[in-house]
Amino acid sequence: MKSVFILTDKAWAGSRLLYKWQKTLGNYIAVAGQDNSVKIFDRHGHKWSELNLPGRCVGMDWDKDGDILAVIAEKSSSIYLWDASVNKTSQIESGMRDQMSFILWSKTGPLLAAGTVKGNLLIYNQQTSRKIPVLGKHTKTITCGCWSVQNLLALGSEDNTLSISNHEGDTIRQTTLPGEPAEINFSVMKTDERSGQGENTVSLSVEKKILMLFNINDPENRIELTFQRHYGHIVSYRWYGDGYILIGFSLGFFVVISTHIREIGQELYQAHNHRDTLNSVAISPAINKAASCGDNSIKIHELSELKDISNVVQLDDETKGLDQLDWTDDGQLLAISTQKGTLHVFLTKLPILGGSFGTRLAYLTSLLEVTVSNQVEGESPVAIQVEVEPTFIAMGPFHVAVGMNNRAWFYALVDQEPGFHQLKDIEYLGTIASMCLNSDYAAALFEGKVQLHMIEGKDQDEKKQMKLFPDDERKGRILCHALTADFLYYGTDSGNVVCILVEDWETVSSYSHSVAVRKVFPDLNGTRLVFIDDKNGGFLLSPTNATDSCFELPNFSPTITGVLWDNWHADRGVFVAYDDDKVYTYALHKTTIYGPRVVLVGSTALLFSQKPLLLHNGELTCQTASGKTSEVALSTHSFLKNATGTPTGPQPELGKQLAQALMLKRFHDACGLCKSAGSNTDWAEVGKACLVHMEVELAIQVDRMSSNVGIVLSLQDIQGIEDMNLQAGHLAMFLDDYNQAQDLYLSSGCPIAALEMRRDLLQWDSALMLAKRLAEDQIPFISKEYAVHLEFIGDYVNALAHYEKGITHNNTFQEHDEECKAGVARMSITMGDIRRGAAQAIQHPSRVLKKECGDILESMKQFSEAAQLYEKGQYYDKAASVYIRCKNWAKVGELLPHVSSPKIHLQYAKAKEANGKYKDAAQAYESAKDWDNVIRVLLDHLNSPEEAVRIVRETQSIDGAKMVARFFLGLNDYGSSIHFLVLSQCNDEAFQLAQQHGQMEVYADIIGPEATQEDYQSIALYFEGEKKHLQAGKFFQKCGQYSRALNHFLKCPNTDDNMAVEMAIETVGQARDSSLTNQLIDYLMGESDGMPKDAKYLFRLYMALQLYREAARTAIIIAREEQCAGNYRNAHDVLFSMYTELQAQKIKIPAEMATNLMVLHSYLLVKVHVKRGDHLKGARMLIRVSNNISKFPAHVVPILTSAVIECHRAGLKNSAFSFAAMLMRPEYRNEIDPKYRKKIEAMVRRPDTSELEEEITPCPFCGFQLPQNELLCMSCKNNLPYCIATGRHMLKEDWCACPLCEFPALYSQFILLLETEAVCPMCSETVSAKQIKKIPDCSKYLQTDELDQ
Repeated sequence: MKSVFILTDKAWAGSRLLYKWQKTLGNYIAVAGQDNSVKIFDRHGHKWSELNLPGRCVGMDWDKDGDILAVIAEKSSSIYLWDASVNKTSQIESGMRDQMSFILWSKTGPLLAAGTVKGNLLIYNQQTSRKIPVLGKHTKTITCGCWSVQNLLALGSEDNTLSISNHEGDTIRQTTLPGEPAEINFSVMKTDERSGQGENTVSLSVEKKILMLFNINDPENRIELTFQRHYGHIVSYRWYGDGYILIGFSLGFFVVISTHIREIGQELYQAHNHRDTLNSVAISPAINKAASCGDNSIKIHELSELKDISNVVQLDDETKGLDQLDWTDDGQLLAISTQKGTLHVFLTKLPILGGSFGTRLAYLTSLLEVTVSNQVEGESPVAIQVEVEPTFIAMGPFHVAVGMNNRAWFYALVDQEPGFHQLKDIEYLGTIASMCLNSDYAAALFEGKVQLHMIEGKDQDEKKQMKLFPDDERKGRILCHALTADFLYYGTDSGNVVCILVEDWETVSSYSHSVAVRKVFPDLNGTRLVFIDDKNGGFLLSPTNATDSCFELPNFSPTITGVLWDNWHADRGVFVAYDDDKVYTYALHKTTIYGPRVVLVGSTALLFSQKPLLLHNGELTCQTASGKTSEVALSTHSFLKNATGTPTGPQPELGKQLAQALMLKRFHDACGLCKSAGSNTDWAEVGKACLVHMEVELAIQVDRMSSNVGIVLSLQDIQGIEDMNLQAGHLAMFLDDYNQAQDLYLSSGCPIAALEMRRDLLQWDSALMLAKRLAEDQIPFISKEYAVHLEFIGDYVNALAHYEKGITHNNTFQEHDEECKAGVARMSITMGDIRRGAAQAIQHPSRVLKKECGDILESMKQFSEAAQLYEKGQYYDKAASVYIRCKNWAKVGELLPHVSSPKIHLQYAKAKEANGKYKDAAQAYESAKDWDNVIRVLLDHLNSPEEAVRIVRETQSIDGAKMVARFFLGLNDYGSSIHFLVLSQCNDEAFQLAQQHGQMEVYADIIGPEATQEDYQSIALYFEGEKKHLQAGKFFQKCGQYSRALNHFLKCPNTDDNMAVEMAIETVGQARDSSLTNQLIDYLMGESDGMPKDAKYLFRLYMALQLYREAARTAIIIAREEQCAGNYRNAHDVLFSMYTELQAQKIKIPAEMATNLMVLHSYLLVKVHVKRGDHLKGARMLIRVSNNISKFPAHVVPILTSAVIECHRAGLKNSAFSFAAMLMRPEYRNEIDPKYRKKIEAMVRRPDTSELEEEITPCPFCGFQLPQNELLCMSCKNNLPYCIATGRHMLKEDWCACPLCEFPALYSQFILLLETEAVCPMCSETVSAKQIKKIPDCSKYLQTDELDQ
């Protein structure tokens, strides 16, 4: 709220002011203070007149039209009248003796009521000058009163009575009150039925505590309303709306009540508006606001929503407090008087006046102030003080014009302070309806004419610089006009929209519309124009472009009052149309595949009383009633908020924003939205819009983003096309709008494209029609393609016609003609002309055609013709099949060598068999691979069982095997019969046969691994019954009944091969059952029958149970027994196999086993080396064996004898002597071979202690030097691995291993040995020197924990 002026006067200082606004117009305010005068000011605060009175003014009132002010003064019985229209004062004598105390004009007529201090009344008719004195109306001073609309007068007096009189002064009602009345009002009380009685209620406050309401017709039945004591006393109250009363209380409370009989006494709204005191309340129905003042502030409320306080004004200088509030009738100005004698006037509502040009605005900010601003370009606003309250404002690029009636004032905008200077004012020939400016000219519309003149021309040239339009009055009255940089537009009541070039004042174009044109709105350049006609329709016109006709704006609201074009450089095709509530956004799509069109993008709600002035990039600048501007972001441009940041809205919101961006042709913004959160569907929408708007390059980029390769390649192909229609046709085709595409192609320079498109779409009717117009030579080819389509859908009649049309009889198109002839053949046969069709098919070179025609004939049951065609086409299988159907066996026989289909051979074979030609039948069955029938014929008719058996064995035919089995059964050959029954999977029958004829062993052999558990159990039970324990045990084992199996095995008599024990061991190994194991061990130990069995079985049992440690211990025992018996090779093999088994199971090898194996191996090496003549190596091994002679008890003497002889030969005389001495012991002496006894005795008698030194080599573990045959290192105490070829300890650098048993050997020695021997000395497997590889890294053989020490 803006302060307009403040009135002060020395004479008023410290006194309360009495003031009244002029009614209706509100142009004057009359103010009276303590001095004996009334001063009259205009609405801008200028003093207009002054009335001098004989005493202080005690009352004043304006008549209903605001023409006459009536004033009464102290110490005077006269009434003073001031006439506003002529500024004159007159005086009326009341004829009363006493002083006046109250004055009031009627609401409806020229009646003036005046009351006196003694209770008398005067009613004065100003029109007729008639005075009606009424003496004794009241007994004391009349203090308050009110006229009703029906000219009833209610008066209140200090005598505590209320009187109601008519306009003649006659008392109609009188009533006594409980206290002194104040503030009387007439109003209508709210009831359920709307009564037509008019103002039937009188309200008044009594003693400032009670609000009393009475009905004029029923004054006794009155309503008294009292209020809470903490509100204070009633200061003032006002009726408003539909029977509501607003009451102000002295302690700052502001309360609204309803007078509806059901709501009476209820507070609808209550607020503590002012902290300490409230002085006055006022209501303005014109602007729907209420005001209260108190302390030193004014608060303005909206009556529609009382909680909304639209304004708060603080008057900090007013220390003594405020007094009375009063509004002008139109609600524009609010006056407030203060306790210290000043009067403030505020502007509460401004006329919404404004204009814009480009991005610059001019709008009314106060009654006499126009502000020019340009927020878009950031210019600071300029405030221009004008001379009159304007009724219009016009804005140009460099000027502002304001005016009222027929005068206009022009101001130039300049850079120097204060930013403007007044140019001139011009009077026109009539009242100005509207005005427009551009940089040089002003155009004013008045009385159906437009005057165009220069703004800053020289006076003498002004006649040249001024012109009136239209030149001829017959052209109609101008109703609207607009001015752009270059053009003047106007619309007339005869429906013409005329465009004038300002430069030479010539008419450029004129468009005739069917009805009067009310408003025109050109864009900034003047190239396009929106106009609104008398029927409230909106249209877009391009006056400069004759080809673009006039478009009607879609969904154009009839309430629309104006249009604004978007000033943003990139949005030149966008404009908004607005009414009081909404703004509608439209976009012109100038270049689309559908031609130019206008679309409604959406609408945005406007706040109450806002007028749009300027649109820039989706932001609307509106003028408000308070003289300010506000920015409204159009909802159709909501995507602009998201273009910068990441979108926060939900998916549907994104879709809506995307659609808006595309409708506004903001493709880059749309791409931004898609990049931030778009799906493939969104990208597709953008791509589609780019195609519609013919933005090919952008469409390529968009489709690349959505990886739509096909469309990108297609668009690149059409990118350079200059023919717009052709390019648009291609784009329409990509969008599947084929009719539009055809229209565009036909209007382009390449109409044949339409034909190509229809052909590609297989739309043959359209293609043929186009071909007749555009390319007759294409008709045969289109006919053929159409015929193919018709044939496919079953329209054979038309297909035949088009095939015939398609034949060109031109050798160049031979292949095409052949296809047409083939079609004619097919269609002829299909339609029943078999002779023609078959003849054409036979003549035609194509095999495929013959097959197709054959198929058709076969389906028509024309078998002989079909077979002929198949045969001609070399489709022998089909031909034979059809010949069979017509029983032509001779032909079938001819074709048979060419036939591959088993089915045909089968049919032929059946026919031959029926004719008794069994050999041919068997051959045909064989060709058909029908083995069961071959076997049947061979057995039943040709008596050839050998052939049948061969075929069964080759083909594994189950049914064939059954037939052969039956054949052999007939010959009592049960074994063969069982064999073939099993082959045919008839195990039950085979079993029964075996049982009946005692052939169970044969059955058991044949059934083999394919049998089921039940089969094995049946066999086992059979053998059990026959007391054949071995076989019974064997089959119980197979079916998993290990306990029964073991019992049978243990019942078997002991035969030499001991097969039963072996099987028992295997059974227990599979069963893994401790009780069965113990049972078998007891048997083997002899605890059940007192006969211990060979230890090797126990060993095998442990191996089967994978009890390797026990097996190892048993192996050592077996080896020991074998050694004692002198079977050294057997002992060696037992230990070797156990050793490798333990190694494989990663179990530590017992030291005893390792030592025994080493000693036995050393013994076996002796023979090898002696045989090869290497006596030294043999001697060294014999020394090792002799040192362990206790392990060879059976051959002590022969071994020692050999040791003596070999040591002697090898030059180890000392060793030979020591062993010879051993032989001389009495227990051995007699056993020495007589051949050597003497020599040995001589050796002992004459000892030779010379000894060949043993070679020293390093320990493979620690490198300590020790004799090469020593197997225990003195230094690291490790048992050393030995060479299986020599028995020496291993050397790291000469390491290899047997590839089969992986025992180590010295590489050089092993190779040497293999020159004469072909087997490994350890595992006795065949090895060649080529297989031996030297091992550079022998660390895995040197793991010390391999032996169980």
